[in-house]
Amino acid sequence: MKSSTADRLSVVIPTLDAGPGLRECLGALAAGGDLVGEILIADGGSRDAGLEEAASAGAKIIAAPRGRGQQLARGADAARGEWLLFLHADTRLGEGWADRVKRFIADPAHASRAGYLRFRLADDHPAARRIERLVAWRCTALGLPYGDQGLLIARRFYRELGGYRPMPIMEDVDLVRRIGKARLVPLACDTVTSAARYRRDGYVRRPLRNLACLALYFLGVSPRRLARLYG
Repeated sequence: MKSSTADRLSVVIPTLDAGPGLRECLGALAAGGDLVGEILIADGGSRDAGLEEAASAGAKIIAAPRGRGQQLARGADAARGEWLLFLHADTRLGEGWADRVKRFIADPAHASRAGYLRFRLADDHPAARRIERLVAWRCTALGLPYGDQGLLIARRFYRELGGYRPMPIMEDVDLVRRIGKARLVPLACDTVTSAARYRRDGYVRRPLRNLACLALYFLGVSPRRLARLYG
């Protein structure tokens, strides 16, 4: 950390055998220069070489109980920055992200708001573009950006909201609902997420399964039961 600006942003990344995706995620963060004060890897028990690479890149490794909600919460608890940026390990920030983040945190009105980025898939398949449009609609109409779009939030506001809860699934939906649609701000920059799971599960089947889980969650089905259904 080389300046007061650097002290302001802590990046929290939950991992579990993240593989090459983590390397790309960290590589994109390097473009932020002094903006990034610290990178916290909240790990749920990885056995691959990703943690060694992350540590050699200057990231701090934090052991956490397995489960994205618990890992995100543990990382946030250890963060020292005034601002928190939560990222998934298979997601990299697009070009120009640092400038957009700087503008966001420089606006005092955003002290009680949260920012999220545009969702993009790392795949040229036309189905990927359809998924991206669906996500854009979900964010605009329902105010529900997911964790793979990144979440930028002041640490104080995050704590006032109660932070991430120890949920096995839907931890991102739970938090953004507490933030509220009116306090969610889209940033004109991309997050690019691996399309491996869509290619594996299908560009129709996976979104339908995600939608079904979201509907069941709104109907009151417990996150623990949803996690079993989600697989």
